[in-house]
Amino acid sequence: MKSPFSGIYLLLLIFTLGFLLAFIQVGALTIAFDKLGLSVHSALLLLFSALFGSVINLPLFTIKAVPAAHHPPPPPWQGLLRHRPQEFKGKTIIAINVGGCVIPVAFTLYLLAYHNLNVVQVILAIVIVSIICYQFSRPIPGLGIGMPIFIAPVTAALAALIINPEHSAPLAYISGTLGVLIGADIMRLKSIRAMGVPVASFGGAGTFDGIFLTGIIAAIIA
Repeated sequence: MKSPFSGIYLLLLIFTLGFLLAFIQVGALTIAFDKLGLSVHSALLLLFSALFGSVINLPLFTIKAVPAAHHPPPPPWQGLLRHRPQEFKGKTIIAINVGGCVIPVAFTLYLLAYHNLNVVQVILAIVIVSIICYQFSRPIPGLGIGMPIFIAPVTAALAALIINPEHSAPLAYISGTLGVLIGADIMRLKSIRAMGVPVASFGGAGTFDGIFLTGIIAAIIA
């Protein structure tokens, strides 16, 4: 049986791990996580947990779907693993990605408990980011929900800086993470029926998804 691991993707995984480690040592992510109340070691644990958890999808439920009219080929950089294509049989499994959704959402709960944030301000920021994400996200047949990468983090950072400048970093991470999840995933659930994919995962498809990256970028900007 042919292994799902590709040599070039394995090298890419090693390079990514080394790059993330170097990136933290340089200080960019250290500054972001310091704003969020994490040490360097805790930041490394969070990053690597999300990276390895990004290959794990937990099935939630199944919906009826229709075949997509056109299935564009996936980009060559999509995924650190060479996944075997799954046959579409008229149903789509709705799943949740561990690294791209479960871990970031769990971290938002930690931030809510660790920082003294006003509930009304948190809800307002999440609503703003969710609406923007919904407006700019689009279903891509055969692939998933797509959205320009900097729309969510910039929106979250600006909303946090305006609503609560004193705690802008944690508010930006929380609103960015939950805003993408709600606006680009949950609110687009009906669109998934027309994408013709066997599996639709909240938080990724084997890679870091916009949910995780948005929170990090938003915290850096804020």
